Amino acid sequence: MQRSADHRPLRVVQWTTGNVARQSVAAVVERPDLELVGVYAHGKEKAGRDAGELAGLGRTLGVLATGDIEEIIALKPDCVLYMPLHPDVDHLTRLLRAGINVLTTASFLTGRAYGQAARTALDEAAKAGGVSLFGSGINPGYADQLAAVASGICRKVDRVTVFESFDIGMWAGDANQDELGWGRPAGDPGHADDVVKATAPFGDAVEALAELLDAELDDVRCEVEFAHATRDLDVPGRTVLAGTVAGLDIRWIGSTAGADVAEAHIRWTVTPELDPAWEVSMAYLIEINGHPQVNLRVEVLPQDMESMTLEEMLAIGSVITAMPVVNAIPAVVAARPGIVTYADLPTQSSRHLP
Repeated sequence: MQRSADHRPLRVVQWTTGNVARQSVAAVVERPDLELVGVYAHGKEKAGRDAGELAGLGRTLGVLATGDIEEIIALKPDCVLYMPLHPDVDHLTRLLRAGINVLTTASFLTGRAYGQAARTALDEAAKAGGVSLFGSGINPGYADQLAAVASGICRKVDRVTVFESFDIGMWAGDANQDELGWGRPAGDPGHADDVVKATAPFGDAVEALAELLDAELDDVRCEVEFAHATRDLDVPGRTVLAGTVAGLDIRWIGSTAGADVAEAHIRWTVTPELDPAWEVSMAYLIEINGHPQVNLRVEVLPQDMESMTLEEMLAIGSVITAMPVVNAIPAVVAARPGIVTYADLPTQSSRHLP
């Protein structure tokens, strides 16, 4: 079990208390090698409230939330778990320059999606603070690490594709779906460009995957296709009428010397009643074209479907987003300064807890 250099538990601050962050808090407080010492919460109504209450744990933890970044810095934590819906580069650089490692689920792997100016500023801030900045999630993130590990039996690899294929209708009302344009008219001008912008972190994914394969990309492109509802739909939180967008097929592809090397392929739908009709696997499909060929199908399922509530099953999406970051805390705290990816860390796993 990795801990700090003096064998104390690593001191952790949780930044925000949304769906993913609540799962993060629950995981941190059950681990003996981690200690929750602070919480940053947006909104004056949350300041001063106990972290256990905000995380819905049904018990208090003796850690009160604050909305003041200076109070977080004054805690001198080993790391911050940074999980807002919309990242603030100024906040990130202040944390890093203060010598605090940051692990994030806020659309970050390599920083490509943030733009070059922000990526440079974050890398410089981390190096100045002597700490690391790491981003992950289920996909992009964990799925890319899994693909790289699976390629370890190959003599050579030509191309790796990570394909996320899900009907996400039950989650379509979430705020992180706002920019995807569910229910927009067919052929709506600018929709493809909006989807490219909304899924830009998958451009990070092909960079990160190429880095794991020791391949240097010279081009990253995105291709978008749409499918449309064949009838008016009842989608929670969205208006999706017949003939409007109810399916997205997005390919982020990284290439070198004209050859495609790494691909992040996403197919999201909110109904099976589509034109054109698309197959949806409800799984992560990893395909490694090489010698030999390797194919993986990864399904994420409830541990006990009979005893779990619908709310608990829906929360699995937040669990699998948070845990790749929580499980990486010791390795990131020990990593070199600057922006780091899975290529800089030992292979990550979960922990056996009694």
